[in-house]
Amino acid sequence: METIKAVFWRPDPQAQMRKCNRLIRENTRKLERDMFQLKNLESKTRQYIIQASKRAQRNPSQAKQAAAETRTFAREMLRIRKQSSRLATSKAQLQSVQMQVNEAFSARKIEGSIRASTGIMKDVNNLIRLPELTGTMRELSQELMKAGIIEEMVGDSLPDDALVDGEDEEAEAEVDKVLGEILKTPEIPGTKIDAEPAAQEPTESEAALEDQEATLAQMRGRLEALKS
Repeated sequence: METIKAVFWRPDPQAQMRKCNRLIRENTRKLERDMFQLKNLESKTRQYIIQASKRAQRNPSQAKQAAAETRTFAREMLRIRKQSSRLATSKAQLQSVQMQVNEAFSARKIEGSIRASTGIMKDVNNLIRLPELTGTMRELSQELMKAGIIEEMVGDSLPDDALVDGEDEEAEAEVDKVLGEILKTPEIPGTKIDAEPAAQEPTESEAALEDQEATLAQMRGRLEALKS
């Protein structure tokens, strides 16, 4: 019946509003799931840092290698936190879009017409460029254009390097801050750890390095999966 009505009459505003709200809820749940996964990943990374630090205390011959590992995991922690912050911002923008969309449909009931909103268009344009939301946000933008709430969208997905600024070159001061927070030690600016493996017990050190690389590969794979 709704299909036949759509041929002869304009789309039902209530049906449009329900569909827009459904798409917004889908995107919100997607962001919440990703944020939950990042929270778990941050907790695991914290444990890796603590474990490496304890290993250095138990075995002084591995102190340099363990210290290098803690800094590597601290850099991963920074990446995770930046992505979490980006997703939290996106969720807030999405909630703002939902509020503005409902207000626009409510105004349409009273005034009998609807006006394009530059505020909604700006938020939707920002959200549609995120890899996590591209598909469903494009569908939402099409529905909003049909309703006359926004005009035609422009812009492609943001490149990864624009999403997480300076991902490969975190400042050493930030790494020191993370380590000071997790290990409850004072921050010592400018103290870079030599990543050379310890001269003693090379077999155990090499095994630890292989474990570290495997763990980092898994963590980065999870981060990329959250972006796709």
